[in-house]
Amino acid sequence: MYFFKLIIINKKEGGPLSVANYLTISRIFISPLFLIIYLKYESMGVSFFYLPYILMFLLSISELSDAFDGYIARKYNQVTDLGKILDPMADSIARISVFLTFTEGVIQLPMLLVFVLLYRDSGVSMLRTICALRGFALAARPSGKLKAVIQALAAFAIIILMIPYSMGKLPLETLQSYSFWIVFVACVYTIFSGIEYVYANREHIKKLLILPNKSSSPSTH
Repeated sequence: MYFFKLIIINKKEGGPLSVANYLTISRIFISPLFLIIYLKYESMGVSFFYLPYILMFLLSISELSDAFDGYIARKYNQVTDLGKILDPMADSIARISVFLTFTEGVIQLPMLLVFVLLYRDSGVSMLRTICALRGFALAARPSGKLKAVIQALAAFAIIILMIPYSMGKLPLETLQSYSFWIVFVACVYTIFSGIEYVYANREHIKKLLILPNKSSSPSTH
């Protein structure tokens, strides 16, 4: 609701979506395209041999948009409240959608690993939004940026492993095993980054636990 409220406010104030915002939104639309192509490549007439390269192309566009939207927003003074909410949300949707896609098809990632990524990002997003509504911002952490890099590298690594598999040079069991451990390592660091984020912002988070003082009721005579 807070996200949609920001869009409405942005429109009322006459502020069109910026180039940075459009780049951010593009990541959200790439996610279902990635899923559809991965699962329905045969019905689309795409050979499995070419599938990894198509997925690599889509993932590269998604990650490049993540790199450039922030740069453009800062360079051309397009930093907005909408962008501050939209960017991390798009990051979570894009990356978690990729790993969710890999629970199907040849990769067969355990759903539990995806839940770890989902709950960590959902928890942090919830804290960030609640704090924003209370009038203070939670500081971003270097561990969060590194988490995003590790998750992106994990997704790229799985797609790269699909290339020798598509050539018949890598057994299916090896592909699935390597994919599991790659994402497992990413999940371990994801958990660490979530804990570190909460600890680093503990003073702000404590404010959420403080209930507002109730006004004293008038005394009766």
